[in-house]
Amino acid sequence: MAWQDHRLHSSGGMENITGTDDRDVSSSPNNGLGDGTVLLYRHLDQSLASSSSLTSLPKPRTVHESPTEPITGLGFREVTEDSPHVFLFILTVNHVLSYQTSGRGAASATVIDEIGAGLGCATMDHHAKDLIVARDEAIYACSPEGRGTCWAVEGHKSAIHTHLNYLIIVSPPIIPTGSHPSATVRHFSSAAHNAGDMDASKVTVFDPDNKITAYSAMFSQGARQVISAWGNIYVLTNDGVLKALIEKPTSVKLDMLYSRSLLPLALNLAKTQRLDDASVADIHQHYGNQLYAKGDYDAAMQQFVQTIGHLQPSYVIRKFLDAQRIHNLVTYLQELHSLGLANADHTRLLLNTYTKLKDVSRLDIAFRFGYSDQSVSPGGYFEHASYLAKKYERHEDYLRIQIEDAENYKDALSYLRKLGPDATESNLARYGRAMLANLPVETTQLLIDLCTMSASGTLAPEPEDVPPAVARANTAGPSYLSYLALNRNSIVAEIPIPPSPSIKTVKMNDPVSRRGSLHEGSRPPTPPPALPPPPKPVKRLSPRLYFAHFVDHMDQFVLFLETVARRRWGQTVSVDPGSPVEPPLEPPADVQADREDQVAVWNTLLELYLTLGDDDAEARKNREKGMRVLQSSTIPYDPTHALILCATRGYTEGLVLLWEHMGMYEDVLRFWMDKDKEGDREASAEVVRQLKAYGRAHPHLYPLVLRFLTSSGELLGRHQQDVRDVLEHINRESIMPPLGVIQVLSRNGVASVGLVKEWMMTRIKEARDEIQADQEWTASYRMETAANLRQVEDLSDPEHPRVFHVTRCTSCGGQLDLPSVHFMCNHSYHQRCLPDNETEYPNCAREYGMIQEIRRNNERLADQHDVFLEEVRDDGFKAVAEGFGRGALNWARVEEASA
Repeated sequence: MAWQDHRLHSSGGMENITGTDDRDVSSSPNNGLGDGTVLLYRHLDQSLASSSSLTSLPKPRTVHESPTEPITGLGFREVTEDSPHVFLFILTVNHVLSYQTSGRGAASATVIDEIGAGLGCATMDHHAKDLIVARDEAIYACSPEGRGTCWAVEGHKSAIHTHLNYLIIVSPPIIPTGSHPSATVRHFSSAAHNAGDMDASKVTVFDPDNKITAYSAMFSQGARQVISAWGNIYVLTNDGVLKALIEKPTSVKLDMLYSRSLLPLALNLAKTQRLDDASVADIHQHYGNQLYAKGDYDAAMQQFVQTIGHLQPSYVIRKFLDAQRIHNLVTYLQELHSLGLANADHTRLLLNTYTKLKDVSRLDIAFRFGYSDQSVSPGGYFEHASYLAKKYERHEDYLRIQIEDAENYKDALSYLRKLGPDATESNLARYGRAMLANLPVETTQLLIDLCTMSASGTLAPEPEDVPPAVARANTAGPSYLSYLALNRNSIVAEIPIPPSPSIKTVKMNDPVSRRGSLHEGSRPPTPPPALPPPPKPVKRLSPRLYFAHFVDHMDQFVLFLETVARRRWGQTVSVDPGSPVEPPLEPPADVQADREDQVAVWNTLLELYLTLGDDDAEARKNREKGMRVLQSSTIPYDPTHALILCATRGYTEGLVLLWEHMGMYEDVLRFWMDKDKEGDREASAEVVRQLKAYGRAHPHLYPLVLRFLTSSGELLGRHQQDVRDVLEHINRESIMPPLGVIQVLSRNGVASVGLVKEWMMTRIKEARDEIQADQEWTASYRMETAANLRQVEDLSDPEHPRVFHVTRCTSCGGQLDLPSVHFMCNHSYHQRCLPDNETEYPNCAREYGMIQEIRRNNERLADQHDVFLEEVRDDGFKAVAEGFGRGALNWARVEEASA
């Protein structure tokens, strides 16, 4: 678009243009004249577009006239969300007016301020919302409603401009002196050599949002024009030099403010610069540290609260852990909880601070914040802590408070019954001893129920238990817990609902039942009820976990073990008819572990039976139970453990019984032999009795008893007949050779020859008869061997013919006739009695084959040296004799093998 100059005039003649605003030159430009007239051109763009002449302009409208007040400034207010209209600000030397240019505005301009300004001392702010008016005493912001904000910036002003959110104030040329009220001028005067000969202008960059002077400097050649462009400020001096003022980065600004401890100003700067939340929180942190160092802890905490979400809470908490600053710490922790940024540790710390402050009301309110009872229980608020632990199902903490702190064992026991098996097991393992010390009967019953739990896996509550909530409800005055939102229904026992009537409860004569049976004949028969499924294996708790808790409660320990054994495995040693044996429970999940528990229970019971007993009657009763344990064939126990118990407790009957069960009969005899050495005269008779009981199945006991009975003259004098019976049994069963018996009897001078004279004569006679019989057998074997050797020699002689004198057939027994067949073994046959192609006598050939097979086996065994050595280890003489008999040790075979 081309532009030309036009002469503007009012009704009075030609006037100078003193003000203009070209917010939108193509639409509604305006001009202010020196005679106080303001001309507004509407729809200028439409006129220029429709007219072919560039010299024609639309007729302006006079919106203001003030002959005595020239126009010094104009400005348009843009449309905003608050104001949908456009306003024209008119500035004279004495007034500030506004005129609505859009919509149905006023007929004339409205005065909004009685203070005007000179030429160039007014401009629109960077939002094009308010008119900024610069006067010597201050700077004012005017809106269509009136004067607004005022900034006390004193001094003469020749011009004012805007740059972003800054105001650029230019002072008229002055001669710098050292007495000038402005520090900038005084500093310039002292620094310049010829300051008195120059007219310098002061340029000030003012931040109205933060009310600070961002920049101030003297320009020795004056400031002709100030320009805001490309994000910088440019100052054109009178000598034609263009200087640029570049804004420093925000981080540098903040560092400068930090160094000068201007933290509130830094916060305002961060707000105007629209910094992110993390940067603002960092400023609050610096400000809080500064206030903390000065000792202003309340103000410092207000700053630290603003850092929540960006600064680690532990940084602030460590600063206020001192007891004197605990109130500030409460403020911070409460704010942390209200923002939902607290964790369990913060909650615990908050409750701990309430505890230290003895603030019960806040503790009640804090229930909805946290769940840690460890912070309130040390301060003595056990009821608060237990409530929190119970509400948030912190079982360990609740029991610790009830048992260790409040010593409320009854409530702890009732609470344990409501827990599951796993939680109850772990907590009883920890607190079982303390519970037994205060509630031995109830705790023992709980342990019994826990170890004998059925497949349902639940513990029945004690019938005498009353819920704590019900007990509190019956008190005269309400507790502070009644003001809390407790779910009372969750802790009141549920009332069982009676079952609805079923077919089984209807009587036969009931009309309803008769009506229901009209079509019964047409119904199919009801199938038989299905068999119940086999019980599933159940994992039960091991009673061994709680053995150590009964160290000071032996009576309860016995009751616990006996009841567990009776309920869990159906085993008992009680003879009381009022204690019937209960059937065992469902099969366990781990059979091996259950078996180990069973053995441990009975081992411990046996030890208690042999140990306990305040008087003789009770001790005798317990030992009878121990004997029934040892005599039982179904009760499992460790025999070695039982042996040690009976030996250490001096329980002779049990010790002997265990030896008998374990087959240690020799130990039984030696036990009574030791008793005899200790002076028990009845012990030797017991030895003889035990020998008669076990000796028949264990012959090795007779030599032992014989040696014992002949060990002293006193014993021999009491048991001469017993010695003869022992010798007779030894001889009858061939337990010992006579020489061995003589050696046993002759080891000392106790047994006389007269005692064994008859026995020795009988043995000698039997030995002679045996020797004579052996000699006769030897002679017969030698004669048979010689006859066999002669027969072999005759058969192997080829030079002498063999004469057969047999006249009858070996097969049919008839008289031999020709043709007949004679064998070298002196057997003859009719030819017709022999099978076809038979070349050997069948009977002798069969016997010979057996002999050959035996010989081959012997030869094969002769090469198996490991077998021979094993036989030698077992019985050397017998093995060597059999080796000779088989020919394995013959020299001829060795030579044959070597050849």
